[in-house]
Amino acid sequence: MRNAIEFNVFGDYALFTDPLTKMGGEKLSYQVPTYQAIKGIVESIYWKPTLIIIVDEIRIMNAIQMESKGIRPIEYGGGNTLANYTYLKDVSYQVRAHFEFNMHRSDMAFDRNEHKHHNIMKRALKAGGRRDIFLGTRECQAYVEPCEFGKGSSFYDNNNEIHMGTMVHGINYPDETGRDQMEVRLWNPIMKNGIISFPRPEECKQVRHVKEMKAKEFNRTNVESAQDLAEELGEEVNK
Repeated sequence: MRNAIEFNVFGDYALFTDPLTKMGGEKLSYQVPTYQAIKGIVESIYWKPTLIIIVDEIRIMNAIQMESKGIRPIEYGGGNTLANYTYLKDVSYQVRAHFEFNMHRSDMAFDRNEHKHHNIMKRALKAGGRRDIFLGTRECQAYVEPCEFGKGSSFYDNNNEIHMGTMVHGINYPDETGRDQMEVRLWNPIMKNGIISFPRPEECKQVRHVKEMKAKEFNRTNVESAQDLAEELGEEVNK
């Protein structure tokens, strides 16, 4: 696929919080990552407002295991609350994703250099990402490395279909939709032999309005172009 990257992301723990469990301060993880969580990982590897990251597929490599922990959340107003968080344990996922240009951002047209962005993204992946990698929450540190999607064995290779119920797919932001509002997308994922294929955000039919919001403005004064960044990294500008 054009402008694609494939990588393995893994860590000791993950917490992809089911929003239904947040009401009382407790947190319970979904069994698998959301589209938005994986998108966030790709954007931690390499992100520019010029691009929209599209997550195509995820492959669940290890058995789904959960572990509960007693956590004392930070309470800035004082207090000593003990909450119960249920994490995923010993997780590893293969991811296939690609980027497209954000056509809702005419202010970033000067940065639409497909070749440069793809090269920088691949180098960033080999280096472990340009920002810290997390699996859902900051306390769940993770690591990324290039891989060939589908290579190796998965715990769920021969499990046919597993229905995951209703989950959050992701969030629509104004700069990606052209609408001045934030929306949340829902869907019903099915894992087939360990692989979940994601619909594109615009293909999700269950969309809920959250709040009104304006897109942040970017331009040459606060964004460095891929061409300039490539030159700083020593890439030949004529490639």
